[in-house]
Amino acid sequence: MSRDRYVDFLRAWAILLVVLGHWLITGLVRHPDGTLTAPEMLRALPWTQWLTLGFQIMPLFFLAGGHAAGGSWARCRDAGGSAAGWVGQRAVRLLLPTAVYSGLVLLAIGVCAPLGVDPATLAMAGWAMAMQFWFLPVYLLISALTPALYALHERWGARVPVVMGAVGFGVGSLVAVVGPPRSAFVEAAGAVNYLLVWGVVYQLGFCWRDGLLAEGGRRAPIALAAGGGAVFAALVGPGPFPVSLILVTGQDPSNTDPPSAALLAWAVAQAGVALWIAPAVRRALEGDRARRAVRALGSGSMALYLWHMLPVLIVAAAFYLTGLAPEPGYGSAGWWALRAPWLLVLGAVLAGVVRALRPLERRLASAERAVRPDAGLRGAASWRVWAGLGVSVWALVFFAGHGFAPAGAFPVPAAVGLAAGTALLALPRRGGVLAGADGPKGGASEAAKGGADPGDERDGPGDEHGDDGRRGDDGGRGDDGELQRIV
Repeated sequence: MSRDRYVDFLRAWAILLVVLGHWLITGLVRHPDGTLTAPEMLRALPWTQWLTLGFQIMPLFFLAGGHAAGGSWARCRDAGGSAAGWVGQRAVRLLLPTAVYSGLVLLAIGVCAPLGVDPATLAMAGWAMAMQFWFLPVYLLISALTPALYALHERWGARVPVVMGAVGFGVGSLVAVVGPPRSAFVEAAGAVNYLLVWGVVYQLGFCWRDGLLAEGGRRAPIALAAGGGAVFAALVGPGPFPVSLILVTGQDPSNTDPPSAALLAWAVAQAGVALWIAPAVRRALEGDRARRAVRALGSGSMALYLWHMLPVLIVAAAFYLTGLAPEPGYGSAGWWALRAPWLLVLGAVLAGVVRALRPLERRLASAERAVRPDAGLRGAASWRVWAGLGVSVWALVFFAGHGFAPAGAFPVPAAVGLAAGTALLALPRRGGVLAGADGPKGGASEAAKGGADPGDERDGPGDEHGDDGRRGDDGGRGDDGELQRIV
């Protein structure tokens, strides 16, 4: 009961909107020759770009992630843990299910290509199955920087996100002013905004957890919401930025590739709104039904995140390739009327997929506990964590930008890179077991008293997320996990 369920709710709500948003913008068109295409809705129907104001909720992930990571790293460090051990544990939790998912998709690509499946269709399917991957390398890098970012937070507090935001705003403005074609220097500077813009919200999560945003009541959340909203309106109205907060092909400047000054303003505004409504939502979450719903959605969030586009391919094969699906004109009133049954059918298929994945998830959970690095990992073994993280991030960036089957071909280097990176992270099982930690050798441990490994996110018995058992003006200590655990 000491948990801050609101942090769980933010993740659950965000993953729900990610799934619904991807399904909503995915529309299939069957051509007379039997081929399928998926027109880009935001480009074909420009007015729908306004919908992205409600569906761009990734700031909630980074806000909740910063809140959780701050507590997790502080406990691990105070117990004698190392940065390599902590980063390695969190990376394995994300990369192990991601590598299994990617391996199964790549296996399907490898089987379909020699069978003569149309390369364009294969490329479209490979892109659909990797469209959510942009988040993973960014979150992994920010997680790897958490020890340094939290040290800055402990020294400078709320001034850190202010400075990061100012630099990110300047970089975003530079990219917009220069315009295409851009030099390699400007492109590289723009790429830094992936860490600066999302890092601002992550740092606000630190501030939220430590109560810095609770000083003065609701004034800080209201200031963030009003200030960020006003700046966003100025940048997309008379300013140079488009309203779409999701990538639109050919749109320049873009708000997401790289993250723009307008996206930074929107992220700050969204964080402010989330903190402003927190007391009311916490009261609504006091009921058993609400808690069960949030817990059920959160416990399967990694599976939902990875697998939610598979139902689109299943429905496409069952209803569109066979000609059974009604196909009114793309974007017509009839087409929009069919969005509701489209979402319901996809939801039913996804429920079956998630249920079928439960045995695999249980095996992955056991494997993760067996191969994750020790929290106190140090010395020569720690280099494998950083090397594995770097290779994995490169492979995920490739998949996010090109899909699993670029031009219908099997991406050998990226596939090998993700496998090698995950293996490197899973190898250093030894190298620094913390004194008193519940390691593979057993012994006296906090786990025996109802705790767990320092740095492990399961800080309470029978609770896969955990908190540190305290609540205060800052809303308590929330869930210490990325996209929640998969069990």
